[in-house]
Amino acid sequence: MKKNSFMEGAVIATLGIIVVKVIGLIYVIPFNSIIGEKGGALYGYAYNIYMLFLSISSAGFPFAISKLTSEYNALGYKKAIKDTYSIATKIILAISFVIFILLFIFAPQIGHLIIGDSTGGNTIEDIAFVIRMVSFAILVIPFLSVSKGFLQGYKYIKPTADSQIIEQAVRVIIIIAGSFIALKLLHTDLKVAVGIAVSGAFFGGLVAYLFLRRKITMSNLLSENAEDSKHISKKEIVRKIIGYSVPFIIVSLIYNLYNTVDMILVSRTMSDILHISMTQVESVLSVFTTWGVKLNNILLAVTTGLTTSLIPNIVASFTKGDMRDVNSKFNKALQCTFLIIVPATIFLSLLVKPVWMLFYGNSTYGPIVYKMFVYTALFGGLHSVVVNTLQGLSKYKLVIASVLTGLIINTVCDVPFMLIVNKLGFDVSYGAIIAAMLGYTVSMIMSLTILHKKYNFSFNDTKKRLPSFIFSIIVFVISILLMRFIIPTNLSGRIIQIPILMVYGVVSFGIYFGLNYLNGNLGALFNIKRGRKK
Repeated sequence: MKKNSFMEGAVIATLGIIVVKVIGLIYVIPFNSIIGEKGGALYGYAYNIYMLFLSISSAGFPFAISKLTSEYNALGYKKAIKDTYSIATKIILAISFVIFILLFIFAPQIGHLIIGDSTGGNTIEDIAFVIRMVSFAILVIPFLSVSKGFLQGYKYIKPTADSQIIEQAVRVIIIIAGSFIALKLLHTDLKVAVGIAVSGAFFGGLVAYLFLRRKITMSNLLSENAEDSKHISKKEIVRKIIGYSVPFIIVSLIYNLYNTVDMILVSRTMSDILHISMTQVESVLSVFTTWGVKLNNILLAVTTGLTTSLIPNIVASFTKGDMRDVNSKFNKALQCTFLIIVPATIFLSLLVKPVWMLFYGNSTYGPIVYKMFVYTALFGGLHSVVVNTLQGLSKYKLVIASVLTGLIINTVCDVPFMLIVNKLGFDVSYGAIIAAMLGYTVSMIMSLTILHKKYNFSFNDTKKRLPSFIFSIIVFVISILLMRFIIPTNLSGRIIQIPILMVYGVVSFGIYFGLNYLNGNLGALFNIKRGRKK
């Protein structure tokens, strides 16, 4: 296996995640046709709860393993790395089993929390059944996450990217084949089809874990018996794993609570306060929990790839005391996010009708809700880069304070914002979306202030490039708006949307990246050299 540099690792991780998300995006076309908006809402109920509990059982451990492996590897402590992996695996076994039992037992109570006593849509029993089906994945995915963190700590990014593709491929096969056979051939209840679909997380995780274990075994990374120059006790390793992972678990838990809080409050506000029918409520919620999230995941693949490579590289530089390099990598991560996610977000928002028609067909509420919901990916992506940098610097208390403040703002503002925008005549879901973006913004401002004051971080390089980014974005938007006079975006039929979006994409992004090549932004980030003058 080959070790990867920061930008090389970021590109590999990002491409791998994009492939995973593209697979995840393509499969929703047949999946949406099979289970519909009601099934999408049920799938989202279970998956959001699963991700919330998964963050408790595994979210901090890959980060802790990656950070400790990178730290000990920089110091040459091979035995300590081996002990770290062994101890983390034992800890995760105990935690995963407890979380699985709790999730399985209290599934009906969770279902009631989500929809209350509302009728006309999915029932509490339906939700409980699907939650119990997905809970089995808790017994596998944490071990997969630990293995990923171990390899990332060694800067082996490609195997983890490959494992994600394998996991997603197996998962998608189970989702499509299982739900189709259940509903179309065996004519089961909708909850059975969705239950089979969410069980794909278990099977995909199992195959991917076996793949990574084989890679680790072949690399001999765990079979080295060299004695370290300094003895690191198992007690100290346990303390560091807990010290590193618990704050990260809290942060990941808070991140997932953004989605879960919105899911519950949107459901309760629309049904209990505004007395909107559950059919409409679940149509809106399916965007928040499933269909809109799938589209957003493509955008978030960029920041996920960046942070996958960013964390071990920042830890390595920070361990060596090279704060200039840490600062440089942070600015590059921010600039990559601006360069790619901002135009992609605007593109999806401006062309929401053909995009939604292509993937999901006709929908009354889908395009209306997603036009604004897509911006949560932009704010969440930027927030992820900023917060993960603080975590790489071990400022966990500050991270928790920052992220928790954002969640509190989102939670407090959700219901009043929804009621206000509803009074103003806008879609009620916009209130929850604005509240989420406000929470992310406040949290980012706090984190950036901390980085500047505590570590003397300079954002001058990013500020210097910001005007050229903004100019290219303005030209990008104008190009799309001008094309609307020539190419309509309100045609019906899925196939016709492909050439429409291709023309809009090729022209607008061609202009955008052309401008960023000429102004030097692409060259500065990816070492692309412009042709020399003769």
